[in-house]
Amino acid sequence: MASKKRGSFRKILSGLVAAIAAAPDRTSGPGVSSTASVVAEWPLPPSATLGSSLRLKGIEREIRARLPWTVRKFAKAETGRIVLRMLQADADAFQAASATISRTLEGVEALAVLPREAEDILTISARERHKWLKDGRLKSIGTRTVKMRGRSKSVTFHVFDPRHIEDILDRDLASAWREEDAQEASENRRRGAGKAALTRAGKRERKARGPRNSGKDDAPRPKLEGWDTFEAEGLLR
Repeated sequence: MASKKRGSFRKILSGLVAAIAAAPDRTSGPGVSSTASVVAEWPLPPSATLGSSLRLKGIEREIRARLPWTVRKFAKAETGRIVLRMLQADADAFQAASATISRTLEGVEALAVLPREAEDILTISARERHKWLKDGRLKSIGTRTVKMRGRSKSVTFHVFDPRHIEDILDRDLASAWREEDAQEASENRRRGAGKAALTRAGKRERKARGPRNSGKDDAPRPKLEGWDTFEAEGLLR
């Protein structure tokens, strides 16, 4: 079923590219305004964005990264579509950018999910993402290293398979994992409270024994009657 969807998506893309390529050139001739624009659109299926606005912006960044600097600002990701809008005077650049966007969108559904995107899609916190990644419930497909603007050092982070994230979303595993964590935390608190109670009881018992023992040690030793006489007669010599 997924292969059929991808096949139909590619047909739509190829049809758009063909329509753009077959469009008549209106960049010259009488009555053509230098400010007139040409527009191309590509559909963006829900399986690509997974309902996340952050994921949508990530796809936009991925597309722009493959375009020339002078063209990047003209490509925008909107809800359900990618739009390229340029001046008719830039027809050649428009054609080249359209072809690049079409190629990029062919694999957009397999584009790795970034950490912030995963949090937005699954509605989880960064702490939960780190915990579930560490214990293996959230599976990484590798790491990516980038140099953030304004930072001297590069940052390395885990990325995720979009189909894995989609499966977690569809089965609502995040809610189940969150409930498991709450039960585990409650059990840990109960055990900790029990250990603390035993520790306090032991301290009280030691304190109670302490004065009794010290009293016995400090008490004067009993003196035997007639011992002085017994010792004076030299019976122990």
